[in-house]
Amino acid sequence: MQKLVWMMTAQLAAGAVLAQQPIQYPETKQGTEVDTYFGVKVADPYRWLEDDNADDTKAWVTAQNKVTDAYLAKIPFRKNIQARLTQLWNYPKIGSPSKHGSFYYFFKNNGLQNQSVLYQQTALNAAAVEFLNPNKFSADGTASLGAISFSKNGKYLAYTVAQSGSDWQEAYIINTANKQVLKEKLSYLKFTGLNWKGDEGFYYSRYPDADHATKLSKKNEYMKVYFHKIGTSQADDQLIYEDTKHPLRNFGAGLSEDETFLFISASEGTSGGEILYKKTANTASGFEVMIEGFATEPDVIDNVGNNVLLKTNDGAPNFKVVLVNPESPSKEQWKTIIPERAQALQSVSTGGGYLFASYLQDASTKVYQYTLEGRLVREIKLPGLGTASGFGGKKEDKEFFYTFTSFNTPATIYKYNIETGVSTFYKKPDVQFNPDLFETKQLFFPSKDGTRVPMFITYKKGLQLNGTNPTMLYGYGGFNIPLTPSFSVSNLFFLEQGGIYAQINLRGGNEYGEDWHKGGMLLNKQNVFNDFIAAAEYLIAEKYTQPSKLAIRGGSNGGLLVGACMAQRPDLFAVAIPQVGVMDMLRYHKFTIGWAWAVEYGNAEKNEPDFKNLFAYSPLHNIKPGNCYPATMVTTADHDDRVVPAHSFKFAAQLQASQSCEKPALIRIEAKAGHGAGKPTSKVIEEATDIWAFVMYNLGMTFKK
Repeated sequence: MQKLVWMMTAQLAAGAVLAQQPIQYPETKQGTEVDTYFGVKVADPYRWLEDDNADDTKAWVTAQNKVTDAYLAKIPFRKNIQARLTQLWNYPKIGSPSKHGSFYYFFKNNGLQNQSVLYQQTALNAAAVEFLNPNKFSADGTASLGAISFSKNGKYLAYTVAQSGSDWQEAYIINTANKQVLKEKLSYLKFTGLNWKGDEGFYYSRYPDADHATKLSKKNEYMKVYFHKIGTSQADDQLIYEDTKHPLRNFGAGLSEDETFLFISASEGTSGGEILYKKTANTASGFEVMIEGFATEPDVIDNVGNNVLLKTNDGAPNFKVVLVNPESPSKEQWKTIIPERAQALQSVSTGGGYLFASYLQDASTKVYQYTLEGRLVREIKLPGLGTASGFGGKKEDKEFFYTFTSFNTPATIYKYNIETGVSTFYKKPDVQFNPDLFETKQLFFPSKDGTRVPMFITYKKGLQLNGTNPTMLYGYGGFNIPLTPSFSVSNLFFLEQGGIYAQINLRGGNEYGEDWHKGGMLLNKQNVFNDFIAAAEYLIAEKYTQPSKLAIRGGSNGGLLVGACMAQRPDLFAVAIPQVGVMDMLRYHKFTIGWAWAVEYGNAEKNEPDFKNLFAYSPLHNIKPGNCYPATMVTTADHDDRVVPAHSFKFAAQLQASQSCEKPALIRIEAKAGHGAGKPTSKVIEEATDIWAFVMYNLGMTFKK
């Protein structure tokens, strides 16, 4: 029996709505699968949607997209939105230059190119020539460039290519002098770096050969590290490291800059690591453990002679830098180089014989330059509150380039003199908007347990606090990942239309170090949802907006956030956009790399407290019949092998079966796209158009020219 739900068909003007007509959702059959967790029976009626190769699933996807397309097509200002977004997007975007061998390289997108192009020049003021154009990888722009890595002396560039947004990649090598691509190709790569040894070859990580039919959903196991020598076949690559006793460990290899040390970084998930090492001169020796895993977050910076600089949170929740003798690595013998600060240390890089330490202070970047011995040289003066990146370079460098961005500042490039500490403006994009029309403020609000949580809000100047402003609330809250200020053409469009964009620094990120992360993970995950809900309540109480004007959005772990919050407080939000979300918290670990998230979420099958916690907030299991949920458009993609689309399929099916009011419950399933990385500009604009059309229509907005 098809479920009928009424929808608004069009708007003539603000407050004027035409007659309603019903949405007929595709019939979604329900299976009889039931799992038992610690004596609790849990039904899983939509498990058949986990099989992305099944004809029934493919037919369901086609039918759902047909319904969603029909709904979106009736929004009268959808084409206006697409036209304005296309206009905003159409400006040159230029990346920071870097020097490798005899050439400088930088990325540039002329405006609406599907993929950015890598250019080469003999000097900064010389003419730039096209070096590597990913738009030629495929006719429709869905093949994208992944990792790139130049050899020690810049003779070669190794790069990976992903198809349709998948995490699976293939690697190629190009000669930088004649731009010829070498014959060899490396396959079955995923989550790998390409770390060169001179110009001879590079270290990389790969999985065993993948079955084509199941590679987008099957669990990833038995990663190994290899060395590829230029001019040879992948079949002849040297196995550098494997661990057959621990199939669910991931490994990455990297050399120190002087190539004295080879390091293996091991992980059992998204948190915690182990560092192994060997001296490259000792070719016959194996790897030794330098930092035991997996209780801390160690990160090798570089070596200083026979010792190793290490960023660590061992005994320092906000992280510090220490010097370790790998032959006597006990922490009692560590020498502190940069002590822990009140600010959260994000990264440390080297360049020109110095250290560059990047911190967050209330989610904005602060950068300090130190000597290798730990003497503070200076704080690098940044243009304002925002996000800066790109600090560091080679030992012989005298300068490097970094970028700065904020909510109303497009990525602007500066040249930094390492000795003098002077930053010089280099380039900025010419976006067709006036930043003086907008402002950003940072607010702090109390969460449910009294924790002080920061939030950035951006809006047009002259905003009236009358409780009627359409607002988009965005968050992530997990995996030690911070949300910092950044420029978005898509969000700029919403600001032009009179909307407020609010970005929350939820617990689970690392804006305030590891304690902030731990406050929003495992059994503390509900704190993340409480923070998000408290942000919404704060904006309503302070008369920025009201529930009927409030939309929420998040992707991946942020999709989980949106799904959980709309299930817990459906009354608080008018619109929900959960994107590529982790929605089935009882089975997420069974697909692709999902097992790696157990250190963040817990595992429902392994212990009862984890099950009870996950079951209590799992979006799929907490959408209940009889509730009126926000107007929802779930988004996912058919090649998403990070968070497999089955999460979104099952959630959308459950929502459609449960929705008790006229608000739409749709799912938008992108073809030839993945989790988000490498998505061509054409698809990005199409998705942004559909999201803002859906949001504005269901917030009662009209398009303003």
